[in-house]
Amino acid sequence: MRPADIEALVVPGRPALRGELLITAVQRPDLESDSGHSALRRVDLGGGEAPWTHGPHDAAPSISPDGRWVAFLRAGEGTGADGSPQVHVMPTGGGEAKRLTSLHLGADAAVWAPDSRRLAFTARVPEAGRYGTATADGTTPEPPAEAPRRITRFDYRIDDVGFLRDRVKRLFVVDIDADPAAGLEPISPAGYDVDHPVWTPDGERLVVVVPQDWDRVETDYRDLVSFPAAGGEPELLVQCHGAADLPVFGPDGTLFFYGTSYEDGHFEANNIGLYAAVLGDGGPAEARRLTDIETVDLEIGAGPAIPLGDEVLVVARDRGAAELRAVPVKADAAPLESLRVLHGGHLAVRGFAADGDTVVAVVATPETSGDVVVLTAAGGPRVLTDYSKTLRDKGLCAVEELNTTAPDGYPVHGWVVLPEGEGPHPVLRVVHGGPFAPQDWAVFDEAQVYASAGYAVVLGNPRGSAGYGQSHGRAITHAFGTVDVDDVLALLDKALERPDLDPSRVGIMGGSYGGFMTSWVASHHPERFKAAWSERAVNAWDSMVGSSDIGYTFVDSYIGSDPEVQRDRSPLTYAADISIPFAVVHSEQDWRCPLEQAQRMFVALRKAGADAEFLLFPGEGHELTRSGRPRHRVQRFEAVLEWWSRHLG
Repeated sequence: MRPADIEALVVPGRPALRGELLITAVQRPDLESDSGHSALRRVDLGGGEAPWTHGPHDAAPSISPDGRWVAFLRAGEGTGADGSPQVHVMPTGGGEAKRLTSLHLGADAAVWAPDSRRLAFTARVPEAGRYGTATADGTTPEPPAEAPRRITRFDYRIDDVGFLRDRVKRLFVVDIDADPAAGLEPISPAGYDVDHPVWTPDGERLVVVVPQDWDRVETDYRDLVSFPAAGGEPELLVQCHGAADLPVFGPDGTLFFYGTSYEDGHFEANNIGLYAAVLGDGGPAEARRLTDIETVDLEIGAGPAIPLGDEVLVVARDRGAAELRAVPVKADAAPLESLRVLHGGHLAVRGFAADGDTVVAVVATPETSGDVVVLTAAGGPRVLTDYSKTLRDKGLCAVEELNTTAPDGYPVHGWVVLPEGEGPHPVLRVVHGGPFAPQDWAVFDEAQVYASAGYAVVLGNPRGSAGYGQSHGRAITHAFGTVDVDDVLALLDKALERPDLDPSRVGIMGGSYGGFMTSWVASHHPERFKAAWSERAVNAWDSMVGSSDIGYTFVDSYIGSDPEVQRDRSPLTYAADISIPFAVVHSEQDWRCPLEQAQRMFVALRKAGADAEFLLFPGEGHELTRSGRPRHRVQRFEAVLEWWSRHLG
């Protein structure tokens, strides 16, 4: 796989299923337009697929309960400010798509009412005079000429979105016969965000996620409330002891949702569990956690849970896998090993859907970026698409699993991606971000590009990662740069036992937390590596507290509030100890690990006489390597390969 082959990373989104109709939005990077291309495809349950729309920016399909309509988002010229996505519908029997909304900042994915006539969605509504809207006097200022923002809270912005308090996310309902020019009035007020709407079974109300206590102060807690679909006062349904997410109703009216618990005082590395609440008329309901808090960690990125008979389908993270599993509706703190596996192994389920007895999923593997699979009780999983054929034709390198132990005897798990040829090959130790996230079994474009260029790539999930138990994730709370370093190096040592790897030519690289780890290891173990590539890194916790969009909570949770401890745990403190060539890589618009983190590190390195370079990407945020402009992603790959060619040969 070469840098430009990212165009072959074809990824289907969460599928929509009703009867025989199965639709998914298939997306890929497009270098010519320098953007992502996405279109809806119809997948035949017998195998094969065909275009449903031609895009180039169609996403989030949803089929009406009566099977007559498909709702989806379409972005592009004429759909909203800067081509923002708008809600569209089209008949399943054929015909043109109809636009239902004309919202200035676009809309989120829509959900159908039981009557198949109405759709609910959320959308950010800008204050007058901001984001290209007119002021009270009728003028429309350019962004640099907007009035100053009066900021009184910590939670005023978020990476990859921007400022929040002047464009609150509100709840809307639209009829499929609506005129988009008529305008829509939001159901929820302007004082707080709402998210993830779901209709009550009678179609009278909408349940949404809101910040606890109606967002009067900054909070990580999220509750479930309901609004009348016709407008009116909200009602608190479930007050959570943590954060609720993605509610969904079961056939008997039970409300299921994902959630985290903060009852033990931890706001970091919390396993996501499945909860159930039986709603009544006597005030807020108590929720029951169906899954074990230590062993079960659910992947909300795969979409809402799906009640099916006497079970609820979910995706659980386990040792790099993301498996489709079933939770009994009557479960109480069920451990992972007790949850029935519908589709598991060396794979990652990215999305799933069910209708009747038919269950479908989008599944990625070490050889695929995602294909649609139907799960049958008799014959097991059957793959319906082959979206990764072009990717495989480009050439994918072999992935081998690694297992070893750290110096304290703790088990460490990971992989090595091997280049072709006998070697000995130069080696890259690539550390993932998070830290509470997993490196998984799915094809990883970065590792494939590096391995195709001749480098053996060592990947893994050191302590602090997700998918190995909540205690594994919390092992580095107030302990960054300790046992996680042991695990990172232990896995590297295990890989270097292979005779086809060259221990004299080893580099380290990573982004975000992986960038922190790269900076830390380069200063504390420079003898292990020839060079380092530290990307979108945290290098200084003291300034991260105030400059990052999440710094005001993240730093206290993971590092602590003592300034001396923050400096002691900061790679910047040890910049003078870095004696190997060092690349500082960052994006101008990164609000998660802000630009100042890179600037301070680069200046400190150069002042100390280090061989340091600074690569800065314009217009990108924290997610450059995953969702940045395709040309920037290719240019980054080219820069990475040029760097390692210089320093590892």
